[in-house]
Amino acid sequence: MNRIKVMVNGLPGNVTRMIAQQIARDDALTLLPYSLTGPEIEIDRISVEDMAIELIAPDRRDASIMAIKDAYDHFISVDFTHPSAVNRNARFYCTHGLPFVMGTTGGDRQQLHETVTKSSVSAVIAPNMARQIVGLQAMLAYGADNFPELFQGYTLEVHESHQQGKADTSGTAKAIVGYFNAMGVVFTNDQIQKERDPAVQKEQWGIPEAYLGGHGWHTYTLRSPDGTTLFELKHNINGREIYVEGTLKAVRYLDRKIQDGLQGRIFTMIDVLKAT
Repeated sequence: MNRIKVMVNGLPGNVTRMIAQQIARDDALTLLPYSLTGPEIEIDRISVEDMAIELIAPDRRDASIMAIKDAYDHFISVDFTHPSAVNRNARFYCTHGLPFVMGTTGGDRQQLHETVTKSSVSAVIAPNMARQIVGLQAMLAYGADNFPELFQGYTLEVHESHQQGKADTSGTAKAIVGYFNAMGVVFTNDQIQKERDPAVQKEQWGIPEAYLGGHGWHTYTLRSPDGTTLFELKHNINGREIYVEGTLKAVRYLDRKIQDGLQGRIFTMIDVLKAT
């Protein structure tokens, strides 16, 4: 059996470290000993499951990737970096012919999609790698397609909380707002209320202290015009394990699509979900 070679970019971030650890333990996957990292990272290597991973700063990555491609030929890149790097990283992958799985939110999403579809590279791009949440989104997408006036006149409140280091508003919250908009709700993304203060998260939200550094809590509240009817939807995730599982499934899915010869294609986690 040919092992799928994977380069995890964004180390030493918490999510990427967990993904790299799982890849290193998986008999069907091979972790490359390199990771693209941000300009703010001052160390040049870390250890993952007793493997030394070289961290490659932005000013060295164009030269380094050529040597890595020579050594490892074909591999899949996993990208969980800063939102400000989304478009720059996508251009890098497409320029160098590197298929990738991107779980980073933010950036110019239209430009991101155009970058991939105009290239020979295929990618799985999703604002959320948790399969169960993606399944929930698929249900809401069905409602949006089939019941366009279901919540006509209803008001919507959206509250989301993530760890302090998350820079942007939840991409999952934005996606779900889009489904409710398609069902008749008038609401804009700038109305989403986001919380990043650990003290407020612990004392007012009740988020366990152990997960203040890694969580994603979301609440969507719909109220009828006369106030007699209320619907509330929640998805609260503690930790990052659910995203790691989904990312590895996305890697395997993308590898199959590459083997099928598909190029310049963007796949979503709904595509991954349907295939698993």
